[in-house]
Amino acid sequence: MNTDRPIGIAGAGSIGCFVGGMLAAAGRRVALLARPRLIQEISAGSLRVSSFDGSQRTVSADQLMLSDDPSILRDVQTVLVTVKSADTAEMAELIARHAPADAAVISLQNGIGNVPLLRDRLSGREVLGGMVPFNVVALGDGRFHRSTSGDIVIAQDDAGTAAQLSVPGLAISSTGNIDGVQWGKLIVNLGNALNALSNIPLRQQLAQRGWRQLLADQMAEGLAAVRAEGIAPISPTPLPSSWMPPLLRLPDTLFDMLLGRTMKIDPEARSSMWEDLQRGRRTEIDYLQGVITAIADRRGLDAPLSRRVITLIRKAEAAGKGSPGLTPEQIRAASS
Repeated sequence: MNTDRPIGIAGAGSIGCFVGGMLAAAGRRVALLARPRLIQEISAGSLRVSSFDGSQRTVSADQLMLSDDPSILRDVQTVLVTVKSADTAEMAELIARHAPADAAVISLQNGIGNVPLLRDRLSGREVLGGMVPFNVVALGDGRFHRSTSGDIVIAQDDAGTAAQLSVPGLAISSTGNIDGVQWGKLIVNLGNALNALSNIPLRQQLAQRGWRQLLADQMAEGLAAVRAEGIAPISPTPLPSSWMPPLLRLPDTLFDMLLGRTMKIDPEARSSMWEDLQRGRRTEIDYLQGVITAIADRRGLDAPLSRRVITLIRKAEAAGKGSPGLTPEQIRAASS
């Protein structure tokens, strides 16, 4: 990788600012295409990134290229796409107009439809899929905190892009089956909506068997749909996707021992969908549970829990009052 050319972060929100901050802290040139509010936050002080392991890094504003003008991408060598799935098409158009034709484009987004869309809109360019397993919370004033563990995975390519992008504190590995990895992440991400509806931290939620049983049923419903499509999902955790529902149903003590060995979660970690509801933003429910219900419709399957969760999230979006703070019993009763 030519380190004289910057790495562009296309749509620098929570994930984009964390990844960009880690790259910049390691000495990489980084161009953040961000909203004016974030630019003001960072320009007024610095970009500060922290992690569940206690590590912290501070990047001064003058170490970064910051702009809400997409022409900031004009000299980049790599573009990391970190916008919400609903904004992928618009961002692809901006990349097509402003980024060099030889810049590799990497999707670090939730969902499974972003890479085909980017390839369609960016014909002839190298587009790689990616998967980010961890959550990042925006704390305000240019601070972004990684609250769960896991390493980024991107599609394997001849240039060895994953190894070239890896820096201390931000390991990036490659895979020959990024489609399977993204489907595996989608199954795990079905829990995002449940956390958003609960209004309690993720670790506290996972400590309660009632919530875990609900998540297990949601994941089992999703796995049935994905398998009906002939897809073999690859779990983003050390545990295979098929193991997750029965393990989630374990008694509290056994599950807590298992969780501590496989994943690190901050006590106050919450899903990005919860943050979307709190900030009055559109969620990605159509790209998560919505994918499962679309498969169910094609395959003649029943997916009542996914359908009800979609309804509840849309109701919360319309109300604009943040998380409704539902219980597992309320969600189950509504979907029965």
